[in-house]
Amino acid sequence: MADATVPVSHEPTAEETHLRHHFANSAQQTDASTLGMWTFLITEVLFFGGMFMAYAIYRATFPDAFASTSEYMNVILGGTNTAVLICSSLTMVLAVRAAQLSSRKGLILFLILTMIFGTIFLVIKGFEYTDKWREHLVPGFNFHYAPAQFEHNAQILFFLYFCMTGMHAVHMIVGLGLLTFLIVQAQRRVFNANYFAPVEMIGLYWHFVDIVWIFLFPLLYLIGHRT
Repeated sequence: MADATVPVSHEPTAEETHLRHHFANSAQQTDASTLGMWTFLITEVLFFGGMFMAYAIYRATFPDAFASTSEYMNVILGGTNTAVLICSSLTMVLAVRAAQLSSRKGLILFLILTMIFGTIFLVIKGFEYTDKWREHLVPGFNFHYAPAQFEHNAQILFFLYFCMTGMHAVHMIVGLGLLTFLIVQAQRRVFNANYFAPVEMIGLYWHFVDIVWIFLFPLLYLIGHRT
């Protein structure tokens, strides 16, 4: 009598658990995720690029009025925020490295630190916005600016200032939400050396947001500023 073949149960590996059915292997899935994220970031470059272009055109058209607005930009707070975001990029890199090493505690720690730096940035930006409101520099019916001859053109600059920094702040808030998602997933032990693509992709997004600020800071705070 022939021996019956006993089926051997196959326990899915961590790599197979997170592999979507339409990908042949995890490498293909990671490549697709990376391509998708970079494509998204290119659209973001076009989005912010339009505002940067508008700023450059208006600044070239009204150089004296825009130069006068530099005195109303708080370089200390802006510089502090720049340092804060640079530190957040460092902790984000360390978070990705911790995920690659299957260090769950390290991953959670560095994600939390990144969120702390991001929150500090938003709090400082909130103080800046409050100061602009008190100084009547928010574009609208209550806008007042000295010297008076630059009031109309200066209002254009502050409109662009709030659009550019405001959209950047929105991206920061989205980033904090994504980091919260990563922390929850890390606590569930989802990420390890075989699967860390979401951490890496969200890390790319976070670095992009930081880089945008690296361009905003000198453009809005330093050009034309007199100490």
